[in-house]
Amino acid sequence: MAHYQFIVAYDGTDFKGSQRQGIKRTVQLVLEDALREIGWNERTILLAGRTDSGVHATGQVASCNLEWRHSETTLVKALNARLPGDLAVRSVRLVDDTFHARYSASARTYNYRIYVNPSQNPLAERYAWRVWPEPNLAVLAQAANLFIGEHDFRAFGSAPKKGGSTVRQVTLSRWDQVDGGMQYAVSANGFLYHMVRRIVLAQIQHASGIISLEILRNAIENGITISAGMAPAKGLVLTEVSYGDLLLAS
Repeated sequence: MAHYQFIVAYDGTDFKGSQRQGIKRTVQLVLEDALREIGWNERTILLAGRTDSGVHATGQVASCNLEWRHSETTLVKALNARLPGDLAVRSVRLVDDTFHARYSASARTYNYRIYVNPSQNPLAERYAWRVWPEPNLAVLAQAANLFIGEHDFRAFGSAPKKGGSTVRQVTLSRWDQVDGGMQYAVSANGFLYHMVRRIVLAQIQHASGIISLEILRNAIENGITISAGMAPAKGLVLTEVSYGDLLLAS
């Protein structure tokens, strides 16, 4: 029996999130079904992070014990032959028994895509939030800088465990111009539920003149909730998970 780490990608559109929820179609349930077809017999796999319904991933990480007598390359092929088109194992590697997909992670990175256009485009909008008028990139960059550092982000999400800490350390918060729109990249030692989508909405609201920079700063520094809303799930992608010196990238 060996301990394996899987890098997983998925189009989250037709998944009810990543974490198993009974018989609902989730990433965990579908991946576990494929593993069982090749002899896996444990109760559950471990995931690096939980993603909501509609959220995508190119660098989700899973781990489990598995009796497998062939190469890692063959394991990838065996699993992908049993997985649907919107879920794939990108790579596999043997890891130490102490490795934990979630608790061993030191950082996670998400990208959020904005499609800037006055007209609808179904193909582009499958993986992006359409925004119009075009937000000012310099204004967004100024807002993004406020999130860097250690803050109590209770205004932007809830802790995974009831009563858990809402303090997180953000190391990257940046907007870039990309083809067709803009992309926000954010890295932290952990994220609260809905944190990235609420951060994105708040920044777009600021760039649109709905809320001031002072209100945004007050939410970060004093935990004053701005809005219960959040950016659509379809624009969000979990791109990488870091484990100390080991970076598992998209």
